[in-house]
Amino acid sequence: MRISLMLLSLMISATSLFSQPMFYVIDIKEEINASSSKRLSKGLAEASEMKADWVIIQLNTYGGAVDAADSMRTALLNFHIPVIAFINNQAASAGALISIACDSIYMRKGGSIGAATVVNQTGEVMPDKYQSFMRAMMRATAEVNGRDPKIAEAMVDPSIYIEGLIDSNKVLSFTPEEAMLNGYCEGVASNTHEVARIIAGSDDFIMNVQKLSFMDKILLFFLTPVVQGLLLMLIIGGIYFELQSPGIGFPSAAAVFAAVLYFSPLYLEGLAENWEIIIFVIGILLVLTEIFVIPGFGVAGVSGIVLIVTGLAFAMIDNKLFYFEGKFDFIVLIKPVSIVMLSTFLSLISSIYLAGKFFKTSRLPGVSLPTELKDSEGFVGVEIHYHHLVGKSAVVKTDMRPSGKIDIDGSWYEATMDMGMANKGDSVVVTRFEAGRLYCERLTQ
Repeated sequence: MRISLMLLSLMISATSLFSQPMFYVIDIKEEINASSSKRLSKGLAEASEMKADWVIIQLNTYGGAVDAADSMRTALLNFHIPVIAFINNQAASAGALISIACDSIYMRKGGSIGAATVVNQTGEVMPDKYQSFMRAMMRATAEVNGRDPKIAEAMVDPSIYIEGLIDSNKVLSFTPEEAMLNGYCEGVASNTHEVARIIAGSDDFIMNVQKLSFMDKILLFFLTPVVQGLLLMLIIGGIYFELQSPGIGFPSAAAVFAAVLYFSPLYLEGLAENWEIIIFVIGILLVLTEIFVIPGFGVAGVSGIVLIVTGLAFAMIDNKLFYFEGKFDFIVLIKPVSIVMLSTFLSLISSIYLAGKFFKTSRLPGVSLPTELKDSEGFVGVEIHYHHLVGKSAVVKTDMRPSGKIDIDGSWYEATMDMGMANKGDSVVVTRFEAGRLYCERLTQ
């Protein structure tokens, strides 16, 4: 009897355990970029493997890259497990788009959602073409989850007027109370545990928080815009220094190492495609060809620079995001190209400054070429000032047509005829020394 009661108790406990709802929490508390997009995709995959009942995304962001936000929005809309957005302070711009893509929204007191106008790196509002792209995404996302699409558009476009809610010339943002009143928030909570308690209806639930492996942290670290910018500067700077000091040395090794660190995380995470790496390498080869093979700077050099910038910029972008409603849209290229161009400019300025320092100092003999060759170190100087030879007679040693060699007091010199030509054995006189060369006239034979 006692054994039967114990077995029954264990069965009841096991049933109770397995009936507990499971929540999986993903924290996104930084600028929206490729790193946060990959963090979300890894979290959703792990939540699916763990068979979680709900996913909670804890948001606190002022926005970020539109292409990364669109990728995250698409992943959320297509995810089979209900997703809850918990706005733990701010969900502005791209953060608002991600929140609206979730099945339900909860906010912390004092938080806000909205202000999704597209701006550039300096905070200036982008042209209407880009606002149209963002309005369409916000509208479509709101419609999918049963929210008022006009309100979503008003978060982007200040020209939209909603009576009793927002005047024209103002971008819409909501406090928690306003969001609840207008169907853009399901409730107010202090933390993710309180959100889970509201959803589950009790404290009887399991909560798992996303934990990244060391390798994941390394990959996500190298996907951040700041690190990518620094690697770009190192690539461009290494190439510049190598051109200043030809040969395979430290600058080229640094550039190759930075290129590996730049492309590897992007390739492993599926952002960089083979063709993007190939055109980057072709661009480098074209620039080197222009410098070392073809004199001047023309088609090969310009083409090489364009391919380098294109390869570096396109590697940051998820290639699935190039098209929106069947039309190519350049909005996804704004931030990557800006990062590449800014990094290139800063790298060139820094490289020029440092090159001026290094090439005039002996502190880094392994990096810069020496600018002074000393006799004590075995270097032999050659006298090129021949003014004292002017007026002297000479014998032509090779036919001068019009240049050749002459003999003055047993020493041979390169010389050029001022007028006409001279044959071997003729007598000439040195008339002048100019630009490192002797000039002669024939003597009457």
